[in-house]
Parts: sequence; structure tokens; C-alpha cells
Amino acid sequence: MKVKALPSLVITGAAGFLGGRTAKYFAQKYTNHTVVPTSRREISLANFMQGDLCEATFCEAVTAGAEIIVHCAALSSPYGVYDDFYQANVVATQNLLNASIKNGVKKFIFISTPSIYFDFTDRFEVKESQPLPTRIVNHYASTKLIAENNVLAMNNPNFATLALRPRAIIGAEDTVILPRVLEAYHKGKLKIVGKGNNICDFTCARNVIEAIDCAIHAPSDAFGEAYNITDGTPIKFWDALRQVLQGLGLKPPTQRVPKQLAMWVGGFLEWKARFFEEKKEPVLTRYSVGVLANSLTMDISKARQKLNYQPVMTTQDGINEYIQWKKAQ
Repeated sequence: MKVKALPSLVITGAAGFLGGRTAKYFAQKYTNHTVVPTSRREISLANFMQGDLCEATFCEAVTAGAEIIVHCAALSSPYGVYDDFYQANVVATQNLLNASIKNGVKKFIFISTPSIYFDFTDRFEVKESQPLPTRIVNHYASTKLIAENNVLAMNNPNFATLALRPRAIIGAEDTVILPRVLEAYHKGKLKIVGKGNNICDFTCARNVIEAIDCAIHAPSDAFGEAYNITDGTPIKFWDALRQVLQGLGLKPPTQRVPKQLAMWVGGFLEWKARFFEEKKEPVLTRYSVGVLANSLTMDISKARQKLNYQPVMTTQDGINEYIQWKKAQ
């Protein structure tokens, strides 16, 4: 007797921080599915498929037999060439959407970004319904917004789509936020920007995975929309960084630099890179200055109500998880 193949649950960007964590977690939980991790870079996970989402034929291959797509893959950087971001974030997502519809995928969960809210001012309890800045801060955010809009526009009774906007993901295996901070620290370039009392939300990787899980099981009227995701309790940004550094046995920085001076330097370095080293990310950008100096917190009441999302870890848990993992490396 021929055994019926299990439907697959595809996780893109599985060589990255969030995608990798999600693939491993779902492989243990979703035993009624074949969890298929995918990325351009080869990794050693069961059922892994290597390929480029910018190639339509690969998207068709990876979505064949799939029931659910969790799209974590993206080009995420505060600086770069627009076409690179457009290809990785817009074209790849559209290819995956087209292939998903062709192959009868039922649900498509898109990992978007709250960087679309950023406008170099302090913002508190930002809701999904609030107007976005007239100018999106960088190519990463602008192309993710295009992709998000495309994803949500394709929602229908036969193909349920939804977007999550997790803020500042942290935890074990982080390759994005805290490693950048540590690199700047070890180069002697990490200084407190502005007054150092700015407040922000973080999101433990485990909480993002929880939100993805909630999205998969959400009622039909929850689809076609975007949702803010955080740990639910904002903290002082520099207090969090101090905890990380002290937990790793490092002395936190005490030197300060005025925000306006840092913004001027970041702007100059961006100008220099644009004209002389287009593909090389400057050591400081205006966006990174804003992240270090401005407050940004988000309202997650919509995710709580419509997705039944509840954080399962605190930001302190996420910091401790990263410290323990980093010490073990």
C-alpha cells in the first residue's frame, strides 16, 4: 500500500537567525507535516532544499506539495544598492507567491519589518493603523513594505496571507542585532548616542516563533492584515546593551556623542559610500544613529486580540539566552 506523503511546511531563510530557529522548532512540533527548510546557503537540516527564491523554477519546486509557507528570507541591512534589495525582498517574494498559488498552498505567513515606522523621531505605542512616514527610511524597509503589500493583496478564501512585524529580534543564534553591537564595541566605536534614555521594544526569537504559530492557526478573518509583534514590555535601549556586555564580562561604554553630531557623521559616511564605495556598508549610517538614539515602541493589542498572541519569554529571558549561547560558542 502506498503511503500518502505528508503536506510540507516550508521555512525560507533557514540559514538565517529567525528562519533557522523556526525550522528547528517546527520540525519538532509539526510531526504531521514535512518541515522543509530552504536557503541559498547550504545548511545541515533535515529535508533541506538549497536554491534562490529569485528563480521562479526553484520556487515552484519548493512549494510543490506545500500547505504552509513561512517566508523569513530577506536582504536585511541598513545600507546597500536598491536593486539588490528589490530582487531579494520583492522579486523573491512575488515568485514565492506565484508558485504558492500555482501549487495550491493554503497559507502564507510573511515576516515583515517595523522599520517602516521609523522617522527619526521618538514614537510610542505605534499601531498598525497609523499613517506611515511619507519617506521610508531605507531600501530595506521600502522594499519590505512593497513585498508586504503584495502579500496582503493576494489574500483570498483559498489562499490566506498574513504579515508579522517583529521588532528587534534577539536570542540565541542572533546574527543580526547584538553581533553588530559587539563588533562596534570591540572596534572601540560603540558610544552612547544622545542622552541614552531612549526606550524600545525587543522581541525574543521564541516569541516570533510563537506569533508565527498563532498566525498559522488564526481564524480566517485575521488574514489579509499585518501585525506588530514584540515582547510586550519596552525597556531602555542602553540598559539592555549594558546587560549584554556585562553578562559577557565586558565593560559597558560611558563615552557619549551628541545625536546631531552622530547624524552628521552618518550622513557624510553614507554620501562617501554612495559615490566611492557603493556596495560597502558605512561603519555608521543615519538609520543606525536613529536606532541608537530614538525611542520606538509598538502596540501589540491587535496581535493579542486577533491572533491570540501572548509572549512566552521576556526581553530579559532573551538577553540571558543570548549571553549563555554566546559564552558556549
